[in-house]
Amino acid sequence: MPWFYYVGRLIVRTLFLLLTRWQIKGRENIPSQGPLLIVANHLHLVDPPLLVVSLSRKVIFMAKKELFHFKVIGYFISGFGAFSVHRGQLGRRALRQVHQLLADGQAIIIFPEGTRSKNAQLQHAFPGTALIASHSGVPIIPVGIAGTEKIKGAGWMLHRPRIVVNIGRPFYLPSANSKLTKVELVELTNSIMGHIAELLPPQYRGNYTGYGN
Repeated sequence: MPWFYYVGRLIVRTLFLLLTRWQIKGRENIPSQGPLLIVANHLHLVDPPLLVVSLSRKVIFMAKKELFHFKVIGYFISGFGAFSVHRGQLGRRALRQVHQLLADGQAIIIFPEGTRSKNAQLQHAFPGTALIASHSGVPIIPVGIAGTEKIKGAGWMLHRPRIVVNIGRPFYLPSANSKLTKVELVELTNSIMGHIAELLPPQYRGNYTGYGN
């Protein structure tokens, strides 16, 4: 639904500008074209639309299948280009879909943790993102989101919480032509999460506290 994507972007952008102190850093790091895997931490339901309006190109994101069980939410996120996957799992169909989208030059957003963090700190990530990145060979853009966890309660709009979207430089994982071992997947997943951790304040790094400045 192209009309929904662009109208929705305008509405969401306006709401963030009015209701929050929204800051974007590093937007120049995003390539203007070509396949791209965007990886980010996940704090709140608003994170996907926040990234849609924060990045400088059209994006598609993976969303857990449970969200599509609610008609209104499913309609909304589908309009923003989402497709469903089982949380923590990447079936063959989903993998084929992701690789086809990347082959078509699309930019895909993935939240490696698989769900929102309940304490605003990085949780242990699932290996699916590393699997996709290592086999596709596409550039990876890490993004650190801070502040959306403050969007809660009746009075949050009065405080206009500060939200920062910090976009890092592209990096690559070593290409894998064969099946990766569990140890290799863990190492590659830690590498991805380390890049995200470096873009977050120390109090957000959680299980990846050893990364960053």
